[in-house]
Amino acid sequence: MDNKKEKKLWGGRFKQATEDLVEDFTASVHFDKRLFREDISGSKAHARMLARQGIITEEDAEAIVAGLDAILREIEEGKFQWKKTLEDVHMNIEQALIERIGDAGRRLHTARSRNDQIATDVRLYLKAEILDLDQCLHELQQGLVSQAERHIDIVMPGYTHLQRAQPILWSHHLLAYFEMFRRDRERLRDCLKRVDSCPLGSAALAGTGFPIDRDYTARELGFSRVSRNSLDAVSDRDFIIEFLAAASLVMAHLSRLSEELVLWSSQEFDFIELPDSFCTGSSIMPQKKNPDVPELVRGKTGRVYGHLMAALTLIKGLPMAYNRDLQEDKEILFDAVDTVNASVKIMAALVAKLKPKKEKMEQALCKGFLTATDFADYLVQKGVPFRTAHEIVGKAVAMCLHKGVELHELPISELKKLNPLIDEKLYALLTPEGSVESRRSKGGTASIMVKAAIEEAKEWLKSDGEPLDVH
Repeated sequence: MDNKKEKKLWGGRFKQATEDLVEDFTASVHFDKRLFREDISGSKAHARMLARQGIITEEDAEAIVAGLDAILREIEEGKFQWKKTLEDVHMNIEQALIERIGDAGRRLHTARSRNDQIATDVRLYLKAEILDLDQCLHELQQGLVSQAERHIDIVMPGYTHLQRAQPILWSHHLLAYFEMFRRDRERLRDCLKRVDSCPLGSAALAGTGFPIDRDYTARELGFSRVSRNSLDAVSDRDFIIEFLAAASLVMAHLSRLSEELVLWSSQEFDFIELPDSFCTGSSIMPQKKNPDVPELVRGKTGRVYGHLMAALTLIKGLPMAYNRDLQEDKEILFDAVDTVNASVKIMAALVAKLKPKKEKMEQALCKGFLTATDFADYLVQKGVPFRTAHEIVGKAVAMCLHKGVELHELPISELKKLNPLIDEKLYALLTPEGSVESRRSKGGTASIMVKAAIEEAKEWLKSDGEPLDVH
């Protein structure tokens, strides 16, 4: 990057050149150059609007658009020279345009400010990134549904407090994550409504005296509406914070899934096999197969949380309207976008390739009295009050612990001592399969309910859950 002193486009009232230390401290071009496409799109739409309104000539507008297209090609080809002394993406592109086409380029900034320019650029950028993230989450959901459908016959222990609780279908467990990511997508789509507002034309803070057409510019840039208040438009970063909050929840759900993949792939659980291509080895222990991908996703979650807190802190004491503090919003947004996108993409790829171990899960069902609730429900159906039934089964569990057996291994004679209503039919209900199939309430784990949930999920992915049109 060239550090040669450049004449500032805003420097008319200044007698001294900017200190090098200040140049280094205030420059943002090293990160906001990422917005070059959005900045050029916004400038082209603005130039066309100025000409349409008779504020500049058609010839100047055509020269501006052609010049910006040429600069865009230079940037995409890696030939454009970004200059720190020109501070940011806006000034770099505008100065290059002036050098290319002269006074026509100097007319581009009529009726706008960098304040509404950057607000427009970031909104354009975030709109596209939300659509991309929606697509990535759709692919992750497809992977979860595909796994659930392929392995509908696997029964596993369901857990509360990380203690074995009741038998459930592995497919039922996976669909719980499908629902989490469904809510994430709904939140992102709702956030998109508030991102989709065009601030261009608000100028520095008070609007402009030129007869601009903000609705035209908004349509040109694909916005559904224009901002209603010029002060709010240039200082609003709620939409960034809302996205960071939604992204934090995506990462929270990815982290929960990651934690279970780490646990399930351990020798203590041994419920799944992670593909070798998603794991790493140890530099010292030859036998190790480490679940680095889910561990890193779990770790990166805190990074996104930090960006949310940084953004909230950034705006908490700012007066109206634009303040240079807001320059700090972009690096945290860019990193959060990169982190959540990469995390969703790699988790989608991993979920599609992981292999459940049916036999290991079935073995885990043999200990822990997972059908105790079914025993209690059986007694309730015999007319025993639930709390009484709960106590009876608790005593049966204590008996099992004393004898070193499971509930289904207690002889009927021992069971009848607990309650004479108990008969041989109880044993059929004490199997994991019998327990699962009895859970037919809406949202339950019975296979008939889970198969219906899979079909509903597939239908949703094709209808309301179809990725939003990028165009």
